[in-house]
Amino acid sequence: MKVAKLSISFDPKLGNQVREAARKARAPLSSWLAQAAAAKLRTDALGKFLDDWEDQHGKLSQEELARATKELAPAKKRRT
Repeated sequence: MKVAKLSISFDPKLGNQVREAARKARAPLSSWLAQAAAAKLRTDALGKFLDDWEDQHGKLSQEELARATKELAPAKKRRT
């Protein structure tokens, strides 16, 4: 698999937190960071989609937002 190598810098505290999160996930640091970046890109794309949808159809109601929150909650949270 072809990869793009990047050099990044973090505030020392954030760097330590990222390394610890990767360690807890038992993932190589580069894999953990790639997954985090992919999640951020998905979140940004969803935000843009929702903004565009609301521009065309109007704002989502509080009931619609509550339903979406409930349906999208991780399974563990839904059980409680």
